[in-house]
Amino acid sequence: MENDASPEHDAASSRLPTADVEACYGRYADELRRFLTAVLRHEAVAQDIVQSVFVKFSERGGEVDPGRWKAWLFQVAYRDALQWRRRQQTGSRATEAAFWLQPRATPEAPDDRAERSEEVERVRQALEQLPSRERSVVKLRIYHGMTFSQIAQELDAPLGTVLGRMRSALGRLRRLLDEPE
Repeated sequence: MENDASPEHDAASSRLPTADVEACYGRYADELRRFLTAVLRHEAVAQDIVQSVFVKFSERGGEVDPGRWKAWLFQVAYRDALQWRRRQQTGSRATEAAFWLQPRATPEAPDDRAERSEEVERVRQALEQLPSRERSVVKLRIYHGMTFSQIAQELDAPLGTVLGRMRSALGRLRRLLDEPE
């Protein structure tokens, strides 16, 4: 937006006047949402990121030359989209790694059931050796089937923290279960 910065815009301040933010929102929000939807293939998330980008823009847009506002908005939106995608992939990898904790759905012979029972007991004992924060994440994810977002909400913790606890817990469980009895 060349030269449509309002006269009250203070270049020294990083906060933008509401009128400038509203003008940019009106001009670029739909285009940003379409761009992010194409990148993410998830319209609701795209809309959330658009809102987040404009919050950042209102707070830090004063640091940006008014002629570069559109480029700045798209750059921040793209980075936020990539970050969201990485978080989703981390959650998927943690879920796949935890898959081995799920019970098997195939019929088992009596000997298999006894072996399985011992295996389940070893996993339970290993879970009990985890720090309580990690153990609660694993139990909520595996036994209660909660998403990582739901777990973060339940534990009142950031999503990244929850994903980190799960990753750490799986590593500890792997080491504990690989130890000879």
